[in-house]
Amino acid sequence: MDDDLRERIEREAEVSALYNALKHGNEAQVGAIMGPLMGENPAFREHGDRIPELIAPVIERINALSPAERRERLAELDPDQLAELTAETETDEDHDPLGELPNVEAYDEVRMRLAPNPNGPWHLGNARMPAVIGTYKERYDGWMLCRFDDTDPETKRPDLDAYDAILDAIQYLGFEPDAVIRASDRLETYYEYARELIKLGGAYTCTCSAEAFSELKNAGEPCPHRGKDIETVMEEFEAMIAGEYDPGDITLRVRTDIEHKNPALRDWAAFRMIERSHPREEAAGYRCWPILDFQSGIDDHLMEITHIIRGIDLQDSARRQRFLYEYFDWEYPEVVHWGHVQIDAYDVKMSTSTIKALIAEGELDGWDDPRAPTLASLRKRGIQGEAIVSALVELGTSTSDVDLALSAVYAANRELIDDDTDRAFFVRNGVEKPVVNGPDTGTPPVHPDHEDRGDRTIPVDGAVRVEPADVPSNGERVWLKGYGCVRHTRDAFEFTGDGIEAVREEGVPVVHWVPADENVPLTVRTMDGTMTGHAEPGLREYAPDDIVQFERVGFARIDEMSDEAVAYFAHP
Repeated sequence: MDDDLRERIEREAEVSALYNALKHGNEAQVGAIMGPLMGENPAFREHGDRIPELIAPVIERINALSPAERRERLAELDPDQLAELTAETETDEDHDPLGELPNVEAYDEVRMRLAPNPNGPWHLGNARMPAVIGTYKERYDGWMLCRFDDTDPETKRPDLDAYDAILDAIQYLGFEPDAVIRASDRLETYYEYARELIKLGGAYTCTCSAEAFSELKNAGEPCPHRGKDIETVMEEFEAMIAGEYDPGDITLRVRTDIEHKNPALRDWAAFRMIERSHPREEAAGYRCWPILDFQSGIDDHLMEITHIIRGIDLQDSARRQRFLYEYFDWEYPEVVHWGHVQIDAYDVKMSTSTIKALIAEGELDGWDDPRAPTLASLRKRGIQGEAIVSALVELGTSTSDVDLALSAVYAANRELIDDDTDRAFFVRNGVEKPVVNGPDTGTPPVHPDHEDRGDRTIPVDGAVRVEPADVPSNGERVWLKGYGCVRHTRDAFEFTGDGIEAVREEGVPVVHWVPADENVPLTVRTMDGTMTGHAEPGLREYAPDDIVQFERVGFARIDEMSDEAVAYFAHP
């Protein structure tokens, strides 16, 4: 790397770090600016392994500045970036990514529903529904139902543990349903409305094979059973309820337009036979089960749902259900369709069945494995539910597919926790260096922005551990944060007594450290594997679930505290 490129990297890093620190109102972090730095400067990428080490001193200098000094420096380096930052701040108050729900004024109360399939705990994509609906509920002082759509004991078989896990996840995100129901408790209600539909001439029993009916439907030709009289249809449906048919023998279909231009809407199935028992004891005796479009359509009306938000891929569901509503002379709710959420940060596919299989095979440790794209994983890492909601709401309700950047979750979480989070040192793969002629202890602040919280007292005991990249050449200096300036002479650090001007004016790098002997062995689990090293001795004062920020590493949640501690990495 030549000097010109090094200067470019340092300058761009300084601009990014200043922008980041001013925007979020806290210290800049190496990890937070690496993505934008590399993305906007392709020439830097081949030196990616060296850049964190190169820009760390730049960031330390910025973090030593006051907000006013940071703003002044950004104005000097890149006034356009400062203007952009100012404009963002001014427009934040008017920013509304969701927009208003349609036709709200027509309803006395906005009533919405979550409709999870309890076939497993939630992955990150599942959180979008409660995030948006819960936010709308709060905005309109509305009503929110959690309805478990668990009427498929075969293909999307319910997981008995998932019911409570999902309710717990909703609470973690910061919301509380006004009512909770399980569709599998409501079979008799669906049967009653099916009987009413049959009496209205809106449904018939079909004994065609799936293949035969598909051929007729696609050709726009009626099934030969379409003309059955109501009495026969009713008798056969009662026989379905009594379990007198096997799977595939018979289907109750909603009579629509057999020549409709969209074949998916032609005489769609409402009930079918399933032999496999439902895992819930209360529902285990049923064999005649409604298709989701029928069950959901009935429940939305009975629960007086005014607004439905669903995926763009479910547009045909709304169209099918409108036929049902026309038979019963019901008003269909307002509908908002949105595109899919995509997340590229994980190697594991965002799929309940995929995650389940990987856990069963031992490839993942569980739903809270940091490598899994699940809510349990983010929670284990110390991410606040409010941060996830903030990032998901920001995606809006566009019909286009959208990308959720984990950096948006991290930025929101950082704003929530930074002010209350104590700092600590964590040294990875530490190199031991004797310290001579210096104080017996170091006293870095508990939090750089809150002098009233005091300092941490870290013993030196004659030697420290620092990260290999932080060891300077012989004769060069580093600043041991909270301790002072030392010069590397042969195999030791010699205390120099230089003031902080060495950092601010001469560019001496600031590094973190721990005592060589009195420290805490620590394993930090991350999305990419594990980090091992040693933390300062004060870490033992923290308990599981406490959050700390390991300086120059990032935020982490304490998981175990024993002879060797374990933490889960949250984000830079």
